[in-house]
Amino acid sequence: MDLSGVLPAKKTNWTQFGTLISVFFFWGFVAASNDILIPVFHEKFNLTHAQSQLVSFAFYVAYTVGSLIYVGISKLLGGDLLNKMGYKNGIAVGLLISAIGTLLFYPAANTSSFVLMLSGLFTVGLGFSLQQIAANPLAIVIGDPATGSQRLTMAGGVNNFGTTIGPLLVSFAIFGSVGSNHPVASIEAVKAPYLILGLAFIVVAIFFKFSSIPNKIDLEGVTAEAAAAHDDKVLHRKSAINYPQLWLGMIGIFVYVGVEVSTASNLPAYLKQDLHISTDRVAPFVSLYWASLMIGRWTGAVGAFGLGKSASQILRFVMPYLAFIVFLIVNKIASTDITPFYVYALIIIVMIIGDLLSKGNPARMLLIFASLGITSLCIGILTSGMVSVFAFTSVGLFCSTLWPCIFTLAVTGLGKHTNQGSSLLIMMIMGGGFISYLQGWVSGDNVLGIHHSYIVGVACFAYLAFYAVRAKSLLKSQGIDFDALQSGGGH
Repeated sequence: MDLSGVLPAKKTNWTQFGTLISVFFFWGFVAASNDILIPVFHEKFNLTHAQSQLVSFAFYVAYTVGSLIYVGISKLLGGDLLNKMGYKNGIAVGLLISAIGTLLFYPAANTSSFVLMLSGLFTVGLGFSLQQIAANPLAIVIGDPATGSQRLTMAGGVNNFGTTIGPLLVSFAIFGSVGSNHPVASIEAVKAPYLILGLAFIVVAIFFKFSSIPNKIDLEGVTAEAAAAHDDKVLHRKSAINYPQLWLGMIGIFVYVGVEVSTASNLPAYLKQDLHISTDRVAPFVSLYWASLMIGRWTGAVGAFGLGKSASQILRFVMPYLAFIVFLIVNKIASTDITPFYVYALIIIVMIIGDLLSKGNPARMLLIFASLGITSLCIGILTSGMVSVFAFTSVGLFCSTLWPCIFTLAVTGLGKHTNQGSSLLIMMIMGGGFISYLQGWVSGDNVLGIHHSYIVGVACFAYLAFYAVRAKSLLKSQGIDFDALQSGGGH
């Protein structure tokens, strides 16, 4: 949403932003690495496919539990927790909590305890929830609020650099290589990468503590009155949950994170069952899926640089292929045969066209990309071989910009309730766990099977298409018209 005429311009503090996005990298690294742990745990702990999805469930439900704990402590303190302890301090504490979770992998691996492994991932997720609550508003306020959503998208691009290399590095640590037949010898091979990750969390926590990132920030942001064309249409509700765009958006975040995570977490099982690709060779495909999100988010982040229209238009074609080249280089370094992936460059064109058609309007982009997501999943379900694989991985392209789209639509018009609304939206990240488990159950041979289980994702995208239309109507009734504002956000 372009509010440059409403709010004073403010230059982005790139030093602070560069420090901040380090945590976005960690979120992506761990989330995508879970997709390598799922098939490993499936084999080594003799789990059903649905049981193996508890890896995603434990990790993403931790976000909800963490948000609830945050709200509870804030109520006991009589004020917002981060406002009292500081945003920078909150991220540092969150990193230390996540470090404790990674340390649990050591006794879990030594005792071959699946429950303790899940406890470790759950604790990592708890730390991430506090980091998310603090880092998202920080990304917006350390620069011009008019380009806040583009900075969030840029941070998401760094997140997806983590998701791109995470599966490759963890696969290398466990199997000894990527893409070769080196079956994991023991579950103990899992502990080394997570102990190193825990050490990194501690180092970065110390770095954050002494960084120049602000502890106190102004969260007033864009008020409903400023965004609305007519003051008399502004809603004044007692709580954020009373705004229909928010609670419908909460469902939107639930299903969006759900389809994004479940598509990837069920991909190794599909590759193994239908294409007979062994567990130790799935990392490049998982990496491509998460790289697809990086491709879309690097494209959407162009607006954050404040460039002219012509330069921005050129970069919208350059950035996606630059991100794709990063994927190819990383996989080449990992000794992966990258020639089968060249054709994916053609699929990226579809994402670029969708981005251009959206014209920066979050409602329009959500509708277009949700429709493309439905199309890609249906193609994947109705085809086989590499066509279906590329169709399923292209879901990452169409999920790439949906978080800021949904987030923008959901909190617009909330005014002083914006912070409360943001925490409620972050709480709904649990959809990644629930929907992954649901698809895992549906993928059973006695239900639909792994190939047709992706119908779950189709249903998720269908709701997002509905929300795009409904949210636009609701906001227009409140005097907020993204077309009239010539929005540049939502990427």
